[in-house]
Amino acid sequence: MFFHGTSKVNDKGHLEIGGVDTVNLARKYGTPVYIYDVELIRRRARGFKKMFEENNMKAQVAYASKAFSSVAMIQLVEEEGLSLDVVSGGELYTAIRADFPVDRIHFHGNNKSREEIEMALSYNIGCIVIDNFHEMNLLEEVALSMNKRVDVLLRITPGIEAHTHDYILTGQEDSKFGFDLQNGQAEEALKIALDSQHIHLLGFHCHIGSQIFEPTGFILATQKIFAKLKTWSQKYNYESKVLNLGGGFGIRYTEEDEPLAPETYVKEIIKEVKKQTNHHGMTLPEIWIEPGRSLVGDAGTTIYQIGSSKDVPTVRKYLAIDGGMSDNIRPALYQAQYEAVLANRVLDDVEEKVSIAGKCCESGDMLIWDLPLPKAGNNDLLAVFCTGAYGYSMANNYNRIPRPPVVFVEDGEDRLVIKRESFEDMARLDLPLKNKVNQ
Repeated sequence: MFFHGTSKVNDKGHLEIGGVDTVNLARKYGTPVYIYDVELIRRRARGFKKMFEENNMKAQVAYASKAFSSVAMIQLVEEEGLSLDVVSGGELYTAIRADFPVDRIHFHGNNKSREEIEMALSYNIGCIVIDNFHEMNLLEEVALSMNKRVDVLLRITPGIEAHTHDYILTGQEDSKFGFDLQNGQAEEALKIALDSQHIHLLGFHCHIGSQIFEPTGFILATQKIFAKLKTWSQKYNYESKVLNLGGGFGIRYTEEDEPLAPETYVKEIIKEVKKQTNHHGMTLPEIWIEPGRSLVGDAGTTIYQIGSSKDVPTVRKYLAIDGGMSDNIRPALYQAQYEAVLANRVLDDVEEKVSIAGKCCESGDMLIWDLPLPKAGNNDLLAVFCTGAYGYSMANNYNRIPRPPVVFVEDGEDRLVIKRESFEDMARLDLPLKNKVNQ
């Protein structure tokens, strides 16, 4: 049994997180409920920052808010002195609602709309990461019309394929993201940016994938990028002031996962950037990184109530929970795997293997296959670990199921930071087919 952060078993045999009994949290807020270990998030944030400080590096650690975005989460990020990565107008709006410092906001995305770009420029955010030629032209038009000069990074694909799931690969040549480094697109984008009166090129960005367990991909990407930077320095007299190497640092979901400590990836990145800078006789750039999952992934735990069960003789036993793909679509989307325990009976002996089924009307709504558990029945509570990234942010209303609440726990206190969605919330944007006729 592996416990993350402050998670432990209390004297009642219950799962406790942040000094709070999760059984009490389930009674107070209902189930399903997402619980976040705030101390673990703080610890990770400080670890990333400390590594740069110890190496005397100018840097920005930007939380990739697509992993989990809410007003309270963004305020926590600000408390820890991080920057913020947003990828939509909605994420930017959330940051503004949270009163996050706009100069530390970076705007990503492969298809930003004119309205989103206008919004970003009107708030004078710190940086826009340009993803393609269409966006570059659009940004030039908007900046001209608003009389703005915008700090940008160019997103490039260095041709590195990280060892991860195909759906979350982003740095290989055949990708929807960025300017390709090998076929001349990145250099053409560089020339356009340098000629622009309204675009100020800070440097370059790349992101090679997610759930990465070794630093090799980051090292190879750094080497490829610096080889080009040296060429561009000689041809265009341009040196990158910023090099953003993205995120993707892996976490432990199951015992098969063997990630390094997040700080280890950063240490290797710093080492390679310094090595390449010295090798090519260039100025050391400011390093930016974008941890998302590695900040919040294993800080999140979802508590469900077990309901019905079904035995298929000689095949398997199903236990159904009061959530599923509506609050965690990752298993259905790309076969993500999780570990879980009975939150109210953590220390009970394992007696059987069961498969955890969601309540959605979909055969693919299976959360965990062949999970070792004590004999469980309805009203037992199932705690699924490591749901802090892409759980709530990808939650949906399939079957008109309301999204669960989010609770932060720290130092023995719990705080509701997102309310449970109601049926009324889901229907509030619906319009009738015909106006009702008064009788």
